[in-house]
Amino acid sequence: MAEWFNQTIQSGREIWLHDAAATPTGTARRGKVLTPEAMEADSSLGISTTNPSATDPQRAAVEQAQQAAAAAAQDAEPRLLLKVTPGTPVGSQYDELAGRFRPVFARIAAGAAERDALRRLPIEQVGWLNAERFGALRLPASEGGYGASLTDTFRLLIELGEADSQIAHLLRAHIAFVEQILVHPDEAVRAKWVARIAAGQLIGNAYAERGGNRMGSWNTQLNVTPYGVSVTGTKYYCTGTIFADWTVVAATNPTREGRHLAVVATSHSGVQIYDDWDGFGQQLTGTGSTVFDDVPVDTLFGPTEQPHFPESSIFQLVLLAVQAGIARATLADARAAVQARTRAFTTGTGVPLRDEPQVLQLIGEISAQSFAAESVVLAAVAEVESLFAQEELSPQETYTACELVANRAQSAVQPLVLAAASKLFDGLGASATSTSCNFDRHWRNARTIATHNPAIYRARIIGDYEVNGTPPATHDSAGEAASSYIRQI
Repeated sequence: MAEWFNQTIQSGREIWLHDAAATPTGTARRGKVLTPEAMEADSSLGISTTNPSATDPQRAAVEQAQQAAAAAAQDAEPRLLLKVTPGTPVGSQYDELAGRFRPVFARIAAGAAERDALRRLPIEQVGWLNAERFGALRLPASEGGYGASLTDTFRLLIELGEADSQIAHLLRAHIAFVEQILVHPDEAVRAKWVARIAAGQLIGNAYAERGGNRMGSWNTQLNVTPYGVSVTGTKYYCTGTIFADWTVVAATNPTREGRHLAVVATSHSGVQIYDDWDGFGQQLTGTGSTVFDDVPVDTLFGPTEQPHFPESSIFQLVLLAVQAGIARATLADARAAVQARTRAFTTGTGVPLRDEPQVLQLIGEISAQSFAAESVVLAAVAEVESLFAQEELSPQETYTACELVANRAQSAVQPLVLAAASKLFDGLGASATSTSCNFDRHWRNARTIATHNPAIYRARIIGDYEVNGTPPATHDSAGEAASSYIRQI
């Protein structure tokens, strides 16, 4: 019986099982408790619970204990065995890594709603992750990392996104930078940054400018002198920089065309970081302004020194993983609220909310949307990871394939998550809109993420490739469009 029970749990063939600890003399099967008497009558189990050598008093005492245990088991809460994360990659380290980081995720989740409500930056919580070197997941174990696959890294990122979407989001630039460094052709540069990342240092992002620059160019300038290179300019949307040790600054080199990425220390006196992001969602990601005043450049990646790597697909997949985490958190809050509610609606059937058929349907729909969103994200990550390993592809082919994967995933995931975050309120009523619940943070945060690189453009790019074979265009930066593209009013 124990062997059958363990096999059932491991295989996931059953959806509902009662906790074995709550049923010491009974066994759960297909959502019902089988008492010893029922098990004896069930020939399919092939077991007997009768002890022929027991005396009548002994048998009576055993039966009384069994009846009491069976009654207690009937009142026990069922243990949910629906798989939270879709799929299990072959050779995955996921369970081992999750066991290490889940205690940190739990601590982060405990104060996430309050931090969001009070707009309190998660500086301490990011420190917890750095202490465990979460940012070193992808580094080889021989170089101080965990040797995690890209898929396992994103599975953990989704879990972190469920705990706090803001913290998962602020790691976006760091995750993309690590992927670039891992394939960088200059071994000295690679070794320097691998050592820093292995030590728990974080890298932020300072690519975008708020306006005034032409598309594909920047107002931020490199200053090249015989004594070195420095950078001067103002950036916005600097996600993660306020928490980071370093940030990557996109700049123009007056002596050389093309995109230049200057990595500078955020601790330098010429760096001023402002928490002035005023969006209604993802308010704690540090997505604000950063001013650079003649800041020395530690590492400079020029157009030819930058590895041929489809970084934009990683940037987008990180956002989708965060959204999948939001869908998880939405489901968790909706489920807990329904379980705890004792009041019923006058327009309902009069039963407790946890037994209301339409409310149960709604929770089921949110669960399905969460599962679907996460499945799409992980499938996209697995495809990108496979493309990285295909050496026969040219850099342009790899870029095109990865962009199309990310674009398709974005077009599918965002509507699922936004629908789930909105649907949460349908079964809970006006009380769910109380600011003390802060349930609206799920929709606000998902909606804000969805505005990054609007999905309508992604769908158009996919369609153009499907119909005309047109590969996704590459633009180094957003900026002011050429006059020929501006509609004349």
